[in-house]
Amino acid sequence: MSAARADPKAITPQSKDFDRWYVDTVLRAELADYAPVKGCMVIRPYGFALWENIQRALDGMIKRTGHENMYFPLLIPESYLKKEAEHVEGFDPQVAWVTQGGGKTLDERLAIRPTSETIICSMYKDWIHSWRDLPVKINQWVNVYRWEKRTRLFLRTAEFLWQEGHTFHETDEQAAEEVDTMLGCYRELAEDWLAIPVIAGRKTESEKFPGARYTLSIEGMMADGWALQSGTSHHLAQNFSRAYGISFSDRSNQEQHPHQTSWGLSTRVIGAVIMAHGDDAGLVLPPRVAPVQVVVVPIVRSNDPDGSALVEQAVARIVDELPEGVRLRVDNREGIRPGEKYAHWELRGVPLRLVVGAQDLAARRARGCAPAAAPRECAGNAVRTSQDPARRAKHRRCNAR
Repeated sequence: MSAARADPKAITPQSKDFDRWYVDTVLRAELADYAPVKGCMVIRPYGFALWENIQRALDGMIKRTGHENMYFPLLIPESYLKKEAEHVEGFDPQVAWVTQGGGKTLDERLAIRPTSETIICSMYKDWIHSWRDLPVKINQWVNVYRWEKRTRLFLRTAEFLWQEGHTFHETDEQAAEEVDTMLGCYRELAEDWLAIPVIAGRKTESEKFPGARYTLSIEGMMADGWALQSGTSHHLAQNFSRAYGISFSDRSNQEQHPHQTSWGLSTRVIGAVIMAHGDDAGLVLPPRVAPVQVVVVPIVRSNDPDGSALVEQAVARIVDELPEGVRLRVDNREGIRPGEKYAHWELRGVPLRLVVGAQDLAARRARGCAPAAAPRECAGNAVRTSQDPARRAKHRRCNAR
């Protein structure tokens, strides 16, 4: 049994064992847990809410740059994978195969999607005919499966969630521009939404995506001094379009093969957020993606019914008058001491905590923000004005490391 499970309140200090601290934080903050299937994880509601906020931000950038979402099947025929030799060679050790269905052995093995270039190319062979059909700019939000021997929650699991974008272009230059554009979106997400400083660059030949001409990536800087690959963008040239027989008539009525790109970002980025900002108390989440941006902790006492009524009224006003879009939680749980509630939300990295008690109301203040403001004003103003400074402060702290 792990230390975190033996003592559910224990978080190993970063200075003692950063790897252990990371696992303890993921488990205790209830972001994810180990699944019964080796190498897989269960993303718990708080962790999935964090992913949804990241996904929503990136999906907006994907659509802003002219891409559309669609969906391709999870299972890929083996013959499709074999058409691009370098690609299948690069992924073969990680592919999981389905060999039986309905109690019978299948005529052809089916790969559980490690990535989707092969099936997408096989379909677009029938959909692209003319230069007028280009560019094609699509994206899908899916799960993939890659057989991994050594796994860590969010950072490297056999099954994970991601988006994978795929584009087809008339010219090599257009494809190169697309690679740069989408790497820029990943950098925008990392720096402006997640407050993670990144270094953008080109992967070595041995590190590039199998079948690509070249791969660009952003590497996020973590608190332990290491860099974490956090998003990749690949120039596929005509390697896949030639292998899969995709061709179109150009503007001079000559047959050409389209130039392709692919690019992806996964739930690994949650691990990056944890390692870039977390401390010995647990998570420290950037306000723009935090599942809960403000938590209100009412202090009510059974021996002060009048004061408790005033507290409840004040909390109701905070909820009613908070600006639209602020993600707020009121912690009304019974049988839990205030100190335990503070620790609960600090562990989960909530950016702003407001404590509202009868004495606070008498002094027109709410602990946790500007004492001169009334509670309802304080909550809205704090969230509205603190997001950019909080992001910049986190960014500065990461750079200083």
